Amino acid sequence: MASISSDLYRRKRRLHEDLIKLSLVACGMVSLVAMVLIIAVLVEGAAEFFIEVPVTRFFHLGQWQPFFEPVDFSIWELVAGTLNVVLWSLVFAVPAGLGAAIYLGAFAPPRVRAILKPFLEALASVPTVVYAYFALTFITLDVLRPLLGDRIDVFNPLGASIVMAVMILPTIASISEDAMHNVPRELHEGAYALGATRLEVAVRVVLPAAFSGVMASILLAIARVVGETMIVAVAAGSTPTLTLSPFTGIQTMTGYMLQVGLGDAARGTIQYSSLFAVGLVLMLMTLSFNVASQVLVTKYKEQYE
Repeated sequence: MASISSDLYRRKRRLHEDLIKLSLVACGMVSLVAMVLIIAVLVEGAAEFFIEVPVTRFFHLGQWQPFFEPVDFSIWELVAGTLNVVLWSLVFAVPAGLGAAIYLGAFAPPRVRAILKPFLEALASVPTVVYAYFALTFITLDVLRPLLGDRIDVFNPLGASIVMAVMILPTIASISEDAMHNVPRELHEGAYALGATRLEVAVRVVLPAAFSGVMASILLAIARVVGETMIVAVAAGSTPTLTLSPFTGIQTMTGYMLQVGLGDAARGTIQYSSLFAVGLVLMLMTLSFNVASQVLVTKYKEQYE
C-alpha cells in the first residue's frame, strides 16, 4: 500500500510539473505568436499597397504626397523626419544621460543616489501625451518662439526632440549607471593606486569597461524615439519635409500612421494601405536597431573573471 501511495504521489507531482512547464512555454510563446501575427498583418497590407505602387516608386527620391495631386509616395521624407527627431533627441539625451550616470555611479553619496535614481526613472512613467502638449505649449510657444521668433515653425522637431530627450533620459542614465556599477572594483582600485582622480577613473576606466551596456542603452533609446507617436504628431507637425533642420516642420512615419488611423483615409484606398507599407519600413528600422544593439553588445562585451 505504501509503494502504491508513493507511486501515485510521484505521478501527481510529475503531472503538476508538466502543467507548470506547459504554462511557462505558453507564456514564452505569446511574444512569438504576437510578432508573427503583426508581421503577417503588415505584410498583407503592404502587399496590397505595392500591387498599385511599385517598390521603385516607393523608394525613389520625390515627395510624400498621398492626399493631394499629383499623388506621390516617396518614403524618404518620412524617413528623414524620423531620423531628424532621432538625431536631435540624442544630441540632448546622450550627454545628459551619461553625465547623470557618471554622477550617480561615481560621485553621488548613497543617500543622494537612493533619492535621485527613483525620481529619474519616474520620468519614464509620464504619459507621452503629457510630454506632447508640454513640448507644444511650453517648450515651443513659451521658450523657443520667444527666443527664435519666426525662424522656427510653431510645429517643429526641436521642441519635440527636447522633450523626447527628457523621455529617454532614464533609459540611457539608468542602464548606463547599472553597467558602470557592475564593473569590478579591482579596476577602480587599480586606477586609484596609479594616482588617477575620481573623474579620471569614471571617464577613462569605468566608462570604457561598461561600453557595451552604454551602447545598449543608447540603441534602446533610439528604438524608443523611432516608435514614438504622440509627441511627434502633436509637436513636430504633419508636413513631410526632406530636411534635418530642427526649425522646420516635419512628419515622421509614426505621425503619418496616426494621421491615417484617425480617419484621413478611407479603408480600402491606396492611402489606407500605405499605412501598412510605412509600418513595415518602421518595423524593419526598429529591428535593425535591435540587431545592431545585440551585435555591439556581443562584440564589445568585457568578460571579467
